[in-house]
Amino acid sequence: MKRTTMMFLRFIMAALSATAAMHGAELAAGDSLPPLRGEFLTGRAAALPEAAAGRVALVLLGFTHDSQTAVEAWAKKFRGDFGSQPGVTFFEVPMIGGMGVMAKWFIDGGMRRGTPKADQENVITVYGSTDEWKSRVGYTEPKAAYLILIDGSGRIVWRNQGNFNEEHYRELSSEVTQLLAKKK
Repeated sequence: MKRTTMMFLRFIMAALSATAAMHGAELAAGDSLPPLRGEFLTGRAAALPEAAAGRVALVLLGFTHDSQTAVEAWAKKFRGDFGSQPGVTFFEVPMIGGMGVMAKWFIDGGMRRGTPKADQENVITVYGSTDEWKSRVGYTEPKAAYLILIDGSGRIVWRNQGNFNEEHYRELSSEVTQLLAKKK
């Protein structure tokens, strides 16, 4: 009986792993951004790509506390260049898994205190689904920011990862400028 139970459990685990791998295929330009649900720092429910509907949006994902520096560097430059554009937005998305889920109230409170009220609707905390999203963005570096630029319909037009880099930022900026020109 124990052997049958073990075989059944192995079968179930293999099936779940295969299903997770299918749903977590790496994203590419031209794909639609899969639903990403979390909560704005204001406490409201958040869902991407819906929260960006009709706007060009940069989604900046970080999977560790150490990635915060990279995410914030990209966001600061992007906000400085495009923050006044009505057709552009961005979302910093801390992806929190593991034991962090149990400290949600503490983590969210710390982020609220460290984020100006005006920016709290640009931060979406996501608890869980981190492995699935790591697969989707090709996660390799814990300190990196994982960047996804989407158009107004939620279609991915550009992706990158890493610390802030002027050359890659010029690529991003060019994509945003082209998307805004198409809207006119």
